Amino acid sequence: MHSKWIRIIMIMLMSLFPFFSYGLTADAASSTFVTKGSTTSKVVALTFDDGSDGGNITKILSILKSKNVKATFFLTGAGANNHPQLIKNIATATPTHQIGNHSYTHPDFTKLTAAQMTSELSKTETLIKSLTGRTTKPIFRAPFGASNSTVLAAVGNAGYTKTIQWNIDTTDWKGISSTAILARVVPNVVPGSIVLMHTGVGAPGTPVALPSMISQLKAKGYKFVTISELLKLPPSGSKTYTVKSGDTLYKIASLYNVTVAALAKANNITNYNLITVGQVLVIPGTTPPPTTTVTYTVKAGDTLYSIATKYGVTVTALASANKITNVNLISVGQVLVIPK
Repeated sequence: MHSKWIRIIMIMLMSLFPFFSYGLTADAASSTFVTKGSTTSKVVALTFDDGSDGGNITKILSILKSKNVKATFFLTGAGANNHPQLIKNIATATPTHQIGNHSYTHPDFTKLTAAQMTSELSKTETLIKSLTGRTTKPIFRAPFGASNSTVLAAVGNAGYTKTIQWNIDTTDWKGISSTAILARVVPNVVPGSIVLMHTGVGAPGTPVALPSMISQLKAKGYKFVTISELLKLPPSGSKTYTVKSGDTLYKIASLYNVTVAALAKANNITNYNLITVGQVLVIPGTTPPPTTTVTYTVKAGDTLYSIATKYGVTVTALASANKITNVNLISVGQVLVIPK
């Protein structure tokens, strides 16, 4: 008789467990080290690391636009300080590229304390966000590719759930020729490849090689994706929340006025008790509609009048849309929003 009641009580307690277990708090999670995408589809991610000069950014963006190819740019705080307009140009370019964090001063993270790593990341995130309105989370690329378990733990705690390495290194920063770059990339690309390139003037072969690289890979049946698309990360522009120490799924759901079930489903969470510090959650129902904004990057010889004529809008409307007070002052590389 007693054993029967014990079994009944145990069943009742087990049925109530999910309701109480939402209160279990999150543990810290290390960033995942990624060298390539796990896929059999013919997709490839072109990535560009930006340093202090960014001398080839304009050329690279122009080529990507002409080829209708998306890429991922890993940005440094030092670079953003030195060429803020070029960073804005990356963020507003078409097609839409992804941005990630590449530290502030480009130090070897394996030689830093956790606090120093966090500072490098947060300073860059703050600056990039102020320039572009976009976050660099959740992707990070370690300077020099230098990483270890301590780095991954600190980076993960800072909200960067993926540390992005590569499986094809062009070594373009050595100043090698476009022919040498193509020889490193085209024959070696496999489904899910991540290609490392650089935006600086020290890599003059990259903008020369890029058009042929894209054409040859397209001829092989490859499509070009961002890192988030390659890894099936949260869609760009959706509202996200980075899990902090002490958070629970119930607490986060209450914060955004959504159900725990909806939050779990949006993030493919099967165990409501397993969320981790640094994990980036997509808030359901917050993904914005696709943008239809048309932009134009000013080229040598352009005038506001010629651009307005090209798009069938008035000079006044074009100037107003871009907060231009002197219609004679536009600069090469400036990105203009074309009013509807």
